[in-house]
Amino acid sequence: MKTLLATTSLAAMAALVTTPAFAQDTAQDQDDGIGAIVVTAQKRSENVQDVPIAISAVGSQYLESRGVDSIDKLGTIAPNVKIERAPGSKTISQISIRGSVTINPAITWEPAVGLYLDGVYIAKAQGSIFDVADLERVEVLRGPQGTLYGRNALAGAVNLVTKKPSGEAGGSAEVTYGSFNEWKFKGVLDLPQMGIFSAKVSGQYRRRDGLIDLVPDQPSGRGRTDSINSGSFMIQLRAELSDNITADYTFDYTKSDQTPPFSQLLRVNRNGDPRDIFDPASPGYAYGGAFFPLDHYTSATRVITASIDAPAYEKSRSYGHALTLTADLGAATLKSITAYRNLDWADGLDLDGSPLPVAYTQRITNYDAFSQELQLTGSALNDRLSYVLGGFYFSETAETLNPQTYFGGSVDLQSNYGSHTKAFALYAQLDYKLTDALKLTLGARYTHEKKDISRYFRVNFDYANGIFSPLVVADLPYGVIPDAKYNNFSPAATLSYEVSDNVNVYARFARGFKSGGFNGETNVFAAPTIACPSGALELCNPYRPEKVDSYELGVKTQLLDKRLVFNVAAFRDEHKDMQLSVFTASTGAASIIRNAAGARIQGLEFEAVLRPTDTLTINGSLAVLDVKYKSFIDGGVDVSANRAFPHAPKTTAALGVDWKVIEGDWGKLNLYGDLNYASKYYTFPYALVTPTPSDQNAHSSQSKGRTIVNLRATVGDVPLGGAKVDVSVFVRNLTKESDPSNFIDFGPGFGGILLGYFPDPRTYGVSVGVKF
Repeated sequence: MKTLLATTSLAAMAALVTTPAFAQDTAQDQDDGIGAIVVTAQKRSENVQDVPIAISAVGSQYLESRGVDSIDKLGTIAPNVKIERAPGSKTISQISIRGSVTINPAITWEPAVGLYLDGVYIAKAQGSIFDVADLERVEVLRGPQGTLYGRNALAGAVNLVTKKPSGEAGGSAEVTYGSFNEWKFKGVLDLPQMGIFSAKVSGQYRRRDGLIDLVPDQPSGRGRTDSINSGSFMIQLRAELSDNITADYTFDYTKSDQTPPFSQLLRVNRNGDPRDIFDPASPGYAYGGAFFPLDHYTSATRVITASIDAPAYEKSRSYGHALTLTADLGAATLKSITAYRNLDWADGLDLDGSPLPVAYTQRITNYDAFSQELQLTGSALNDRLSYVLGGFYFSETAETLNPQTYFGGSVDLQSNYGSHTKAFALYAQLDYKLTDALKLTLGARYTHEKKDISRYFRVNFDYANGIFSPLVVADLPYGVIPDAKYNNFSPAATLSYEVSDNVNVYARFARGFKSGGFNGETNVFAAPTIACPSGALELCNPYRPEKVDSYELGVKTQLLDKRLVFNVAAFRDEHKDMQLSVFTASTGAASIIRNAAGARIQGLEFEAVLRPTDTLTINGSLAVLDVKYKSFIDGGVDVSANRAFPHAPKTTAALGVDWKVIEGDWGKLNLYGDLNYASKYYTFPYALVTPTPSDQNAHSSQSKGRTIVNLRATVGDVPLGGAKVDVSVFVRNLTKESDPSNFIDFGPGFGGILLGYFPDPRTYGVSVGVKF
């Protein structure tokens, strides 16, 4: 729901101050000291300072000054928001807001944070990291957004809003060169209006050599891994059908063909699965009579040279069509958003980080989705009442082929799964001004959804070099497993009070939920029973939706003649049926899904923006998070005191500086600096204390946290004919942060193999751009 006082992002406010385009260009806004961006978080245009929800927003000039063009670069703009790339991937996101996150990237899983591109729902983590060349703003909503965003906005929502065609001729072009032979080309062309039509084309292409040198070249012929090779474009067409009706059509396309981050082998345990033998004289892994000395390839620090035995790749192709019709009815506005999205995605991972044929997996996914949303927004009773009414329909098909090979081919698996989802919802939100200063907001959403599942699982073991016939463990087409059906009612209520023109307070309650469903990649099978004729225990018992009741108090202020913005939010979230993915490398790479936990998450969020002079803006944020399982049932036993909370650092902080050094007829010089800090955090909900070292212990896959410093200097607005030129130099990860940020722990079923994934090293670059 979108009902609380905005805790405006520091970075956003900094951008607003240093770049007037973020604020509305009026004398009134200029007199306000620090301006404010206009957002549509509540399905209507509002100044972010007036929106009664916890929201952080940044505009186009902030995004350009930091080189932000995809969601994996947005982790610094809001407190208690952590965005990671999933282990072994460049195009799968792990978004954590206020301690809620979905770890498993399987296509049958639902994210905890809703992602939207121009109002269109991006439903899956796979393929969710993509480039957008011409963003107008980004909005990050913290806390459950169940009323206006619905299913899978349990933790919050991220809105990516692109610039629309202006109807005036113009554009820009930019070229960037950086470390590891990185090239990026970006362009925007806005065409003059032709009759009722306006059009805009934007796009970018980016390539970079791999960060890890492979010796010798891998089987694909690529000599490096962790490379970038991606391109995207967007075509936008606006038609003013009448004075009151506007149609906006968008086609976006993204394609990448690159190599994934290196799966660096950090550890191998000798006392792993008792079926396997470790040679005490030469540490390694023995299986089926073959010996694999993995210990020879372990390293606790980032490597720059490695060897692998299988082709590592990551390919993604996604596109989408969207048609938005907007009709001004006078006292109300009616909007229709119709969208179709398609994704073809595939990867191949060498999951042992060595030249030995120990573990190689592939995932080949096809996904498409159709959505239709209707919104009616307006006001009544002399503007004392504002309302949003809506309906939403969503349908998707998701299929993944997951071949896996282990120990030189002695273990060969074919793991396929797919699902269909259909969901519809009705929602309403009413804002009523009880007095000129006191406003009550009530909202509710009803959702019904239905899911089915297909599962195929074949295994082939060859322990003694004898060929065994493949064993089909499961062949379950659609319809064999009964459909899972869920109904949800998510209410919300907010009371906000304008103490003065510069001080607002609020109290909020909101409920959110994350969809239940089937664990498509399950490998838990047993003999058929009356209760479960298929023997697929996890599919016969689909996991339940996760629900959260959130309570929040906040204050938002503008002080010192509006040169200081200071916001505070305090929240307490009560989770029920928390969905937890426990990775088990038993008979292949798969996870067990449990509604294992009830949890309490609470925290404080502070944001401040100070503009001591017209040329200097300092912004900062601090978030403190306290997480606790109230119950965690494993094998019928409550182990809540002995389980880790994933991706929930106790402390996160950010600091930014925007300094207008000098400005003249020749142009201007601006300096930008950003620091982002996250304290240590666990990455899996494993046990904190384990019986043996080879068990999946949460401390083994705990990140030490990170401090990332980025700097940029720009000489901009240099006149050149009728155009303006910008030249920037930048450095990313100035302090060479080098601790792993993500992990995969195979546990005792696979020799205690632990893989680490590292942030990019320190890089430099220069950008030259022109606007016309």
